[in-house]
Amino acid sequence: MKQPHRFPKIDNRLVLQSVSRTLDVLEAFAVAPNPKSLGEIAQAAGINKSAAQRIGQTLLGRGYLEQAENGNLRLGRQLLDRSFDYLRSNILVERAMPVLMDLRKAAGERIDLSLFDAVHDNLSTVYAARLQSKRETFYATLSGRRQPTFATTGGRACLALLPDETVCDILQRSDMTPLTPRTTVTIDGILAKVQETRTNGYAFGAEEALLGEVALAAAIRGADGIPVGAVHIAGSLSEWTEEEFRRRFAPLAMAAAAALHG
Repeated sequence: MKQPHRFPKIDNRLVLQSVSRTLDVLEAFAVAPNPKSLGEIAQAAGINKSAAQRIGQTLLGRGYLEQAENGNLRLGRQLLDRSFDYLRSNILVERAMPVLMDLRKAAGERIDLSLFDAVHDNLSTVYAARLQSKRETFYATLSGRRQPTFATTGGRACLALLPDETVCDILQRSDMTPLTPRTTVTIDGILAKVQETRTNGYAFGAEEALLGEVALAAAIRGADGIPVGAVHIAGSLSEWTEEEFRRRFAPLAMAAAAALHG
């Protein structure tokens, strides 16, 4: 579920409403990225159909939207170019890739790099790199997926580096919709897991983000000590017990995260 967020404060007098509405059209595909009619785009973006048509044609002409077989509009491949531009410009991603590839060879399991997203007020993390293992669900293979901070091992690893009052503020503003039946969704329960993370040096979760998956993560500190992301290792409960997974992979994740500290 899309998390609520507060963007940085700006001078609203300088905002171009036409640009804002254009971004609303692109974000209309976030919940259901299937091809949409102009009416569906207008409704999802909160604009009228005439504006949806003009914006749609503009984005179509620039490649950010494409036309489906039935004439509806879908997201365009030009968006991949901008994702590529972001990833190659992110210094942490660049520094992390050799470390992640070595970790993937050593672990033999899926390795992820998530970014702690201050732009979205730390309510979510976003996966910037995912190095696959032998079997994955489709969504677990995709970079760019956003997950709520409270529910993921990477998010909790980052929370563990923050003061208690900041952690409580983030949790109180979070949408506690569970990702699976095993997701911890109470503030007291998550605070207990954050404290466990502080004690152990890594966060651990079993089937909280994906059924059948066991995962752990260690936070990456920025130069100022503030968390900027996390290194994840994920495996299958059909192959590992929780204790075996912790014992085998926690030292590897913590060492990789430490190598990336700012």
